[in-house]
Amino acid sequence: MEPRQSSLGESYVAIQVPMMPRDTNKHGTIFGGVILSYIDLAGAIAAQRELQLRGGNPHAAFVTVALNRVEFKKPVLVGDVVRFVTQVIRIGRTSMTVKVDVYADRGPETIHVTEAEGVFVAVDLRQPERRPVPLFPEQ
Repeated sequence: MEPRQSSLGESYVAIQVPMMPRDTNKHGTIFGGVILSYIDLAGAIAAQRELQLRGGNPHAAFVTVALNRVEFKKPVLVGDVVRFVTQVIRIGRTSMTVKVDVYADRGPETIHVTEAEGVFVAVDLRQPERRPVPLFPEQ
């Protein structure tokens, strides 16, 4: 079976999570660090999925290099169901850049609460040095 090649910019819901009281800050809203950790996870999931769809290096695992341009637009509340919608926007030799838009479903309303861009580099976890590895075989 041929690997499926997705198109850059195709949206993918990497995670959907209900926000719980344990995730709050002293103001009673969801702590930004909780959202950041899910953004990091969603971006890595999207990068790994893209690599698999394109038939890339089967030994590559993604680690975070940077979370850029994180913008918290609106607060997230306890009980919100939060969706992390990803788009791979750039594929390099050893890394992928993923845009993550965060939406909170609050009753009948959907609110765009956060956006970010992450850079994820592929490493081979079998190697102790964990140096970057090519995403695709050199042709």
